[in-house]
Amino acid sequence: MSISSALSNALSGLNVAARATDIVSSNIANAMTDGYGVRSLAISARVIGNGGAGAWVSGVIRHEDSILIGHRRRAEAETSFSMAQSQHLTRLEGLIGTPDAPGSLAARATAFEAAMISAAAGPQDQTRLGAAVGAAVDLATTINTIAAGIQGQRLQADGEIGRMVSRINTALESLAALNTRIRQDSGGGRDVSALLDAQARLVDDIAPLIPLESRRDATGALLLYSADGQALLDGRPAVLGFSPVTVMTAEMSRADGTLSGLTLNGRALPLDGTTPAFAGGELAAQFALRDQWAITAQAGIDAVARDLAARFDAPGFDPTLAPGQPGLFTDAGASVDPALEIGLAGRLRVNAAVLPAEGGAHWRLRDGLGATAPGPSGAAGFLHAQIDTLTALRATASGGFSATGRSFAGLVGDHLTAVGFARQAAEVDQAHGMARLHALRDEGLRQGVDTDAEMQRLLRIEQVFAANARVVSAAQEMIDQLIRMGA
Repeated sequence: MSISSALSNALSGLNVAARATDIVSSNIANAMTDGYGVRSLAISARVIGNGGAGAWVSGVIRHEDSILIGHRRRAEAETSFSMAQSQHLTRLEGLIGTPDAPGSLAARATAFEAAMISAAAGPQDQTRLGAAVGAAVDLATTINTIAAGIQGQRLQADGEIGRMVSRINTALESLAALNTRIRQDSGGGRDVSALLDAQARLVDDIAPLIPLESRRDATGALLLYSADGQALLDGRPAVLGFSPVTVMTAEMSRADGTLSGLTLNGRALPLDGTTPAFAGGELAAQFALRDQWAITAQAGIDAVARDLAARFDAPGFDPTLAPGQPGLFTDAGASVDPALEIGLAGRLRVNAAVLPAEGGAHWRLRDGLGATAPGPSGAAGFLHAQIDTLTALRATASGGFSATGRSFAGLVGDHLTAVGFARQAAEVDQAHGMARLHALRDEGLRQGVDTDAEMQRLLRIEQVFAANARVVSAAQEMIDQLIRMGA
């Protein structure tokens, strides 16, 4: 081997060692970076003519387990769905309140019944009558507050959908732009690992929102689909469409057109049925919250409000009222119509006939809501009748409750129990999903940058560098010696 060929081989080895050092330092520096793919060098023998001429870097290999990443992304979507459901039910349970919590629905119902019993024990005492009326107002206000909280959750979900759609559209545009750069750089023989990392981070950003499937075409460009087969990035990025609202009422729904659905490139997507679009991610969870879960919650509290009003609206229950006139609890001042039950909890009011601030009088709670003048101050018959109707066992007519007879307090308790059971079941699903997700993330970390292995690789690179440097030094000494001999 000539001195020049030995020197050429050594210099190529030094170049490879320098490039390998860059790769190792990049791996170590990004050990905790999300979306980073571990790099390694593809090294090939350099051949000039028929002889070896050292080594050269033929490319940079970016390592990733696409199957594991796909499982982890789908687990993130499923966990986001169950977490959204669990959070909704936890907030709903908080709105209703536990029986021992001041201001809870159960506490208000108990306080109202106790105030009525106190008023019946001293019907001549205007203070007790006023306290009973105040307890009725507190009960109605608590039901109103629960209904408002449910609609608040629906409005928040609607806003979240709008933000998620914007986030997905922006990410898809960025992914398409990166695809263009990847094609250009790959065609020019340049390293695209950093671009692939950027794409991985963008996909990870939208993976919790929509269950995804991905692959790459022959040019290295990313193709992205939802798990149900909707094309999100296939050449051109898809555009999702959604129109958020600024107010929310119980009567608003997607079916009647007052709430927006979801479109993909202008085409309406099915969000119900056996194969709903984007099922299983956080985006689907927000639609479910707005259009299903909160609707069910509203139906439950509406059923409680209807049961309460119906107990005081029974024909002949208050002989001072004409047929059709509202009892103690009204639908915004009118009699409760079962056909207009949706949203009743938000409209429930105490009859103005017993409210002095609205021209009524407390004594009507004792003498009848339609009474024109106070009756005997010691008469407690109507007060006892109202207590009896509260404790009477009645079949609940709506809200998904069973036909079992319940007192009003029993209905309130069953309502809270149903929400509590649903919340516990959702938390179990969330815990299972989180356990699976953590396991997949841990496996991904194990396949990520191993700093110990990288340091060992660095030691080997140092040895390679030293060996090639020694060859260069020896060649230099030989050339110097030849020059001296010639002199």
